[in-house]
Amino acid sequence: MRKLFLFICCLFVISLAQSQQFGGYKPATRWNQINNDSIRVVFPEGLGLEKQATDVAATVQKLAIQTAPTIGSRLRKISIVLHPYTTISNAYVSLGPWRSEFYLMPPQNPFDLGTTPWSHSLALHEFRHVQQFNNFRKGLSRVAYYLFGQEGLALANSAAVPNWFWEGDAVYQETLKSQQGRGRLSAFFNDYRSLWMANKNYSWMKLRNGSLRDFVPDHYRLGYMEVAYGREKYGPEFWKNVTDDAVRFNGLFYPFQHAVKKYCNTSYREFRQNALNYFKASSDSLGNDAVSDWAEQQKHFAGDEEFPQWVDGNTVVLVKSSYKKIPAFYLRNLTTGTDTRLQTKAISLDNYFSYRNGRIVYAAYEADVRWAWKDYSVVRVLDVHTGKDRAITHLSKYFAPDISADGKTIVAVEVQPGGAACLHILDASTGAVVKIVPNPKGLFYSHPRFYSAQTVVTAIRTNTGENTLALVNINDGSIEELLPVSRRVVGFPAVQGDTITFTAAGHQQDQLLALVNKQLYSVQTPANKGTGNYQWSAMNNKAIYTAFTAAGYHLVQQPVNRENWQPVSAEAFTQAAATPYDLAGIQSGQPIGVDTARPYPISRYHKAFNLVNFHSWRPYISDPDYSFSLIGENVLNTLQTEVYFNYNTDEKYKEIGATAVYGAWFPYLTLGVAETFDRKETDTPYRTWNELNGRLGLQFPFTFNSGRLYRRLNISGGINHHQVNYTQASKNKYADEQFEFFDASVSFTMQSQVAKQHIYPRFGFSLLSRYRQIVNNLSGFQWLTSASLYLPGVARTHNLVITGAYQKRDTIGDYSFSNSFPISRGYPAVNQYSIPDMYKLGFNYHFPLLYPDWGIGNIVYFQRVRGNAFYDYTYLKFYRDNRYLEFKSTGGEIYFDTKWWNEYNVSFGIRYSRMLNQLRGYDPNQWEFILPINLLGR
Repeated sequence: MRKLFLFICCLFVISLAQSQQFGGYKPATRWNQINNDSIRVVFPEGLGLEKQATDVAATVQKLAIQTAPTIGSRLRKISIVLHPYTTISNAYVSLGPWRSEFYLMPPQNPFDLGTTPWSHSLALHEFRHVQQFNNFRKGLSRVAYYLFGQEGLALANSAAVPNWFWEGDAVYQETLKSQQGRGRLSAFFNDYRSLWMANKNYSWMKLRNGSLRDFVPDHYRLGYMEVAYGREKYGPEFWKNVTDDAVRFNGLFYPFQHAVKKYCNTSYREFRQNALNYFKASSDSLGNDAVSDWAEQQKHFAGDEEFPQWVDGNTVVLVKSSYKKIPAFYLRNLTTGTDTRLQTKAISLDNYFSYRNGRIVYAAYEADVRWAWKDYSVVRVLDVHTGKDRAITHLSKYFAPDISADGKTIVAVEVQPGGAACLHILDASTGAVVKIVPNPKGLFYSHPRFYSAQTVVTAIRTNTGENTLALVNINDGSIEELLPVSRRVVGFPAVQGDTITFTAAGHQQDQLLALVNKQLYSVQTPANKGTGNYQWSAMNNKAIYTAFTAAGYHLVQQPVNRENWQPVSAEAFTQAAATPYDLAGIQSGQPIGVDTARPYPISRYHKAFNLVNFHSWRPYISDPDYSFSLIGENVLNTLQTEVYFNYNTDEKYKEIGATAVYGAWFPYLTLGVAETFDRKETDTPYRTWNELNGRLGLQFPFTFNSGRLYRRLNISGGINHHQVNYTQASKNKYADEQFEFFDASVSFTMQSQVAKQHIYPRFGFSLLSRYRQIVNNLSGFQWLTSASLYLPGVARTHNLVITGAYQKRDTIGDYSFSNSFPISRGYPAVNQYSIPDMYKLGFNYHFPLLYPDWGIGNIVYFQRVRGNAFYDYTYLKFYRDNRYLEFKSTGGEIYFDTKWWNEYNVSFGIRYSRMLNQLRGYDPNQWEFILPINLLGR
């Protein structure tokens, strides 16, 4: 019951996980800044990022004035750090510490996030989160800030305001203040339209929390519809009033729901349904079709079938994935419908690929070995006949490769740090650069395809966010625009002879179109009339493409009937880019354009600025340790500091200490000092003592993520000065001691990719080995090694996990290092000080039991119930009298994978253990409540 009580209490103080990378830049990196009274934009020197930084600063200052009335006028200065070396497209705003980080790599797929210049789009979206945080420190949320710091405020805000509002409000702002934004993209609404057309009517809690077996749209889409409806129906200040009440916790329980009811005079349940119905009503006219009928017949998510391409007149190659299977290449016989698996796809950011003459080319993700803020995108070639899959480029940033008809060359988009793009022509065998295509206008390319030996067709984006389809001469870089330049998104071109097919955003549907001798046609796709159609490919008057459905991207086959293709004029093409839903609030918005000319002064940003930056108090549980810490981190993520108090429930000791990790160098430098009180050894001789430890160490983190495996290696070591001061009766029996000892540890993890329903990876390995040795006048050492091997079970969602541990230590008794050896489950902790050798072997079989997709009162939602059957064996060897002990136990565990308050993922469980070697005084049947290994994050 004690653990259950602690578990429930701790749910109120769960920290928000962030995606920050610690350290991550070479020590020689120098930083510049644009610094004024409201914002600091920080960026690496020498990469030409001044224009992007200028636009971010200018955009933020305009937003602070123009959109403040809809959320609040409070403004606190924030630092925005621009990261140019990562291949991931992302950004976030965080409390703890207060800062925002922009990943400057623009996305290849224009249908996901549009074609607005990437840093400008991030500024429009992310600054809304800044405005939210600035105006949500009120009432009880302010109390949480004073009690727990910035993370306490973040927790209170997220408890008061649902995550759908945070992101929906930000998507609304990016749509309102730009000429595009996700609210203007038809693909953004594919998710919900597919559910409505397939008559999949999920509960509100399922829409809020997702599912491990059914496709459920994310909270960005749900949030945008709810926020847009509220603004449209009740005015631009509606959400300002609602959130003001909510973050103050007016009404205390369910404050957001109470505030909605107060300001719209209808129940929260009715409001949220009205919002969905508002958008659903505009989609009802689309009607049903063969694709939505197929999706309706699927009981659960069937899987994605993407980028199909012809191998011969009866066979296509495609990428398949599902909630049970990671992405892999398959051959499909269209006559029989049978699939033949070729190869698992290497770790990639998307599933795009190109096929010709028995070879598949695609871009794969690779991490930098040392620097966490740098990663790569390499070109890989898979031979369909031999199954050999190899990387032909290294340390590169290539995207969307396409192989030529003769198989000798590859065209790929190469993106420089910060987003400057160009086309590279590569040797298909060696990956060597054959030619760099000039790009004097600074265009951004997406999904290039060979049109002829000297010409590439590609989607292009201008510096102002307009886009079109164009032919690029690979010799001189000259451009021939095939469509009017507009805000209408185009992408995924494909070439069949003299015909170029592609997808373009329509009013409520991404549509397939074709260019034949520069005449534009609408390609009729009767199988899918409601959502997006993509990746058209034709051969022998047969066509295949993928359609978005509620059960996954679905491959559709149909005959090519050009008589039914309808000519489209240039004027009609550009007009089709109207906003999918008629919202007066959006139409009245005044867009903020890109501004790179404002004369902001640029100065040096010193890496030591605000280096020691304490921002939060954080409780932390990792049984048997219960801690409370004052934590800090600087804006550049190079120094982490902590002052803490810890209580260990196994040995009943208390500890106060301070640690610091400096990651601006390689290796990382670690410092620490800790005072431990009330340690005791209850075996004969009985001793009690306090101890003081100071540590100076180094840490070498390495990452080897590439191919089909994630791999991490961490090597650390340090020297410790240790003082032992005996207390109580021991003070008169033993002399105080001081000595130095060194510690060294190695940790290594390796795992395959995981699908959504995988409990653990189907192959993985983890190892931790730690050695501690006194180096001067006393004797004492301890070596602990533990490992886990993850193997597939009989079903794709089952895992066999084999665990082992070994500990060796001295028994002289000069000093005893603390115990971390994992004893067999069900047995009490043993006094390990007189045991020189300890062995542990465990077998676990994990399997899912059911997927409830059910919750209670928007408090807790159950996504999965899973089981684990286990057997543990522990062997304890005593040298002095040549005896040993064996602890054998078996039993089962039931885990509940849940979400609390529609946001926090928490897994907890119940364990039954049966002692097969009974201990005197202990019941052989043991029951335990299993807390998460790390409930609060660290």
